[in-house]
Amino acid sequence: MISVVIPTHNRALFLKKAIDSVSSQTYQDFELIVIDDASQKGPAAARNRGIKKSTRPFIAFLDSDDRWDKNKLSTQIEEMQKNPDYLISHTQEVWYKNGKLLNQKKKHKKHHGRIFDKCLSSCVVSMSTVMARREIFDRVGLFDEGLPCCEDYDFWLRASINHEFLLIDKPLTLKDGGRPDQVSSIYATGMDKFRIQSLLKLLKSANLTPDQRDLATRELHKKCRIYGSGCLKHGKREEGQKYLDLPISLHLGK
Repeated sequence: MISVVIPTHNRALFLKKAIDSVSSQTYQDFELIVIDDASQKGPAAARNRGIKKSTRPFIAFLDSDDRWDKNKLSTQIEEMQKNPDYLISHTQEVWYKNGKLLNQKKKHKKHHGRIFDKCLSSCVVSMSTVMARREIFDRVGLFDEGLPCCEDYDFWLRASINHEFLLIDKPLTLKDGGRPDQVSSIYATGMDKFRIQSLLKLLKSANLTPDQRDLATRELHKKCRIYGSGCLKHGKREEGQKYLDLPISLHLGK
């Protein structure tokens, strides 16, 4: 029933733990697809390749440095089969940083149902918690390979325009963080640049409701102001002014 897709890049030590957590699942009707991103194309291209190679009606994603509770697949597939109107679901998670349990902040709270407004500020759905019906990719498209990071933020935004998210309110995903090789660390000071790119694409092409368009426009103004001001603070005057002027140049009202 399930295709499990694991993209990986130079993570041999962590990959075994990820694969072991899949192999030890109480639900065993799955195929496992591990995609090496070859150090060039990044996680979006690797996930897309995994989706294209998959053969099952449900697709679950696991980052190569994360792990699953042994009941993750059985619990999630059961909930999705009981709720056939949902094309995508996610779970709660437990965070570890440098091997120590990390308390999550309020802004990291997981949400159920219509979550478009929650998805605008940051990535509120964690990739390793997700299971989706194949149909969602036919409707929404694949991950944007033009984004070196925030490709998950971009996808959740596109998916949440017209689709509700099913939250399985159990901590079934174990996330390891705090390392410099992670995308979130590599792009830590510039992630809003890619979120702005995603918001611009959304506003230009998506069939948004008036309320959604207003929310997306307000978030674009906010992110341009924060990123542009940050650039000015660090001596990048040309880039900073470009982003401060961007909403005005595009005639996007607040």
